[in-house]
Amino acid sequence: MKQDNEAFFSRPVTLNEHNNLLQIEEHMYILDDVAKPNVFRNMFPYEEIPKIPFNDRIVPHNMPKEIWITDTTFRDGQQSRAPYTADQILHIYDEFHRLGGPKGLIRQSEFFLYSKKDRDAVDRCLNRGYEFPEVTSWIRASEEDFKLVKQIGMKETGILVSCSDYHIFMKLKMTRRQAMEHYLSVVRSCLEEGISPRCHLEDITRADIYGFVVPFCLELMKLKDSYGIPVKVRACDTMGYGVNFPGAVIPRSVQGIIYALNTNGGVPSELIEWHGHNDFYKAVTNSTTAWLYGCSSVNTSLFGIGERTGNTPLEAMVFEYAQLKGTLDGMDTTAITDLAEYYEKEIGHKIPPNTPFVGKNFNVTRAGIHADGLLKNEEIYNIFDTEKFLNRPPVSAVSNTSGLAGIAHWINVHYGLKDADAMQKNSPLVAEVKAWVDEEYAGGRVTIMTDAELEDRVEAAEKKLGIAVTHPVK
Repeated sequence: MKQDNEAFFSRPVTLNEHNNLLQIEEHMYILDDVAKPNVFRNMFPYEEIPKIPFNDRIVPHNMPKEIWITDTTFRDGQQSRAPYTADQILHIYDEFHRLGGPKGLIRQSEFFLYSKKDRDAVDRCLNRGYEFPEVTSWIRASEEDFKLVKQIGMKETGILVSCSDYHIFMKLKMTRRQAMEHYLSVVRSCLEEGISPRCHLEDITRADIYGFVVPFCLELMKLKDSYGIPVKVRACDTMGYGVNFPGAVIPRSVQGIIYALNTNGGVPSELIEWHGHNDFYKAVTNSTTAWLYGCSSVNTSLFGIGERTGNTPLEAMVFEYAQLKGTLDGMDTTAITDLAEYYEKEIGHKIPPNTPFVGKNFNVTRAGIHADGLLKNEEIYNIFDTEKFLNRPPVSAVSNTSGLAGIAHWINVHYGLKDADAMQKNSPLVAEVKAWVDEEYAGGRVTIMTDAELEDRVEAAEKKLGIAVTHPVK
């Protein structure tokens, strides 16, 4: 970072309308065109585990008034699985529209444009005429890729602008100045055609924030002002190195990066987007942190499907939004369950059963003591009203540890028995089923009971006892 001190101290003192404090603008960062790459070897010693150093420089919370979610299911999400068909893309896109609600909180969905199948899917989604999610594209920083954007008539496109010296020196074989000039030429080409560029700052958590990223963003904002067209900046935590710990050193500090883009780089919150990966299990917390410190947009992929360990899961950020804002703002979260069922049944994608919100077992309890709590009041062991928001009531799996309460709860949920009709754990029918379960495990069984087995056993118990207390299976 280099500053002209005389110019700095001649800057006017202005009032910050957010915190009502006087400040001097610090937008005086110029490109540090180093001769050798800065790969932060002190933080990223390749033959050791990466290190998280601290300098205790704290930045303030600065959550924008409006925050939203964007989607990369059909771009980054397709880089780690078999490509979707055009029909599948259209169905998922329709569900995103429904999930986003009347305020369009799933703001955008980005697509590849390279294959005919991708372009056909884009055309079909555009023909839906939805305001949200807006259909956007992704290209490399090349004139050839830009031709595809112009052919389709996109209003906005993402452009890959790798920003760490790992990429600039080692992959692109350029200097920082060469890279910046190349990126800016493609951005100008977009703006000349009236297309809004979204600059994907790849590998930002290993980049020189004040030596390259901030000076580059300052140039982007000059172009934005000159052309009168939005220029977005996507901060890409490509390797998942970002951390949300207060006082951590940049470039690993998520809040430090967002502060630098917003305050020093002059990028308005509504033009900043965070794109996280989950290599160190931090995708969700880092995305939420980006919101909290001045980033309006968080980029996600449905069920977290994406490169290597995946991206920030879209469904996770829906519930993060609700917790931060105190409302879902009209989002239809039942679409999440419908999408999970569609992936399992139509696409053949197996969601790990313990995945939050969408896994088969995310609200299933196997412990008898937990089932007893659910039987008395489901709030004791359920995260929220999962039946209301996800069409998924809490369930007790039946095994050797379920006890009478677990069996009674399974019967109530499976057959829709409520209030006066609900089974209690002292019911003779529950005792009959429990006796059979105990016999099975005494004989050496080790697996849980299947729904079909339990249905047969409930029917047999009803016949034996001469009662009919259950309704038809859902």
